[in-house]
Amino acid sequence: MNLFFLSGGSFFDDPYSLIIAASSIIILSFFFNQISKKTNIPSVLLLIILGIFLKIGMDALGLYNNFDSTLEILGIVGLIMIVLEAALELKLEKEKMVPILLALGIAIVGLIASAFVAKLILQYFITDLPDLQAWIYATPLSILSSAIIIPSVSDLRIDKKEFHIYESTFSDIIGIMMFYYFINSVDAVSAASGWFVFFRDLVLTLLIALVSSYLIILIFQKIKSHVKLFLLIAVLLLLYAVAKKFHLSALLIVLIFGLVIANMKLFFPGKMKKYLNYKKAIHIYEELHIITLETAFVVRTFFFVIFGITILLSSLLDLQVALISLLIIASIYIIRLALLRLAFGKDILPQIFIAPRGLITILLFTQIPDSLAFESFNSGILLFVIIGTSLIMTGAMIFDKSRSEKSVKKAESVPVGYLKWKPKSLEE
Repeated sequence: MNLFFLSGGSFFDDPYSLIIAASSIIILSFFFNQISKKTNIPSVLLLIILGIFLKIGMDALGLYNNFDSTLEILGIVGLIMIVLEAALELKLEKEKMVPILLALGIAIVGLIASAFVAKLILQYFITDLPDLQAWIYATPLSILSSAIIIPSVSDLRIDKKEFHIYESTFSDIIGIMMFYYFINSVDAVSAASGWFVFFRDLVLTLLIALVSSYLIILIFQKIKSHVKLFLLIAVLLLLYAVAKKFHLSALLIVLIFGLVIANMKLFFPGKMKKYLNYKKAIHIYEELHIITLETAFVVRTFFFVIFGITILLSSLLDLQVALISLLIIASIYIIRLALLRLAFGKDILPQIFIAPRGLITILLFTQIPDSLAFESFNSGILLFVIIGTSLIMTGAMIFDKSRSEKSVKKAESVPVGYLKWKPKSLEE
């Protein structure tokens, strides 16, 4: 529990108080999930609000803690668990290839267009913000939050639900790759060399991801010990951390492993089937799915509560912060409207409004090196965009649920008619 409360005050030094606090937060998070299912209010929004109230209480009691390093660790682990959770649900079937490719296209175009417009807005209002730093600050603000979207769309129509899972997952991964491309391009001699390094690292990451995925499945299906799933997660965390040290697209390793184990029959075709013990491998998949869901729930809970604790509400009162944030939010939905209308026609509700920013946005901001940080950037913009897009999604989901319930009630109120049938006589 030292990950949650690090130091300071007698409260933080008492292990039983920490256990009480942590347990209470997890219990509250469970009830927030139930409230979310009933009302469509994102549970993470309730967790952030809980964190804000805890901050107020801590200030009143004179308790202080620096949660920055804790937030970063929880964010990294949470990110891995959330992407793995999403990947384990993605079935690569022939009939789903068109929706998957469509979601990929919308995620890429939406990400780049949103980042470009956000960059222009930031440079207009923030004096002397260089191009590279503008891209670095704009990119996290343009990434969809799968941590918020995936738990929130469970009650949508199946095709809409799958679209949001695909789109948010792709947005997460491509957005992270794009962010680190700009970070690493500082050391590149030219733009051409920067792109070369990017694609070289991408190909290398794909090879490592595929080889490690096959090895993990082949080795772990032979392990007879019952204690092996957290060992598997530890291996994934190790691969992720080592890949990050070498500036590779580490999250891609997690995504590909999840896709391989969720679609084993596809990745073990023909003669390769003899190396796969499908019964044992599918058992690993099922148990891993459960553990991933549980772990993602716990990590996400503490991450957003701590984020709520670290929020400086005074930054929301800055008029320039509000104006910049509102323009960025408006651009997000204008771009989204154009893309979804082009792809789906008029059937774009509530998808158009499901574009929250969250965990990855926060995490990437903590990853900006001091050498590339820009002092004039107000972190209140980050907070404003996250809360604003979450509230818009909340309103859209509540409206959609109300609309669906009215449609069902109207359908049920119309009596079903029938005709009495009798066979024709032979004379007719």
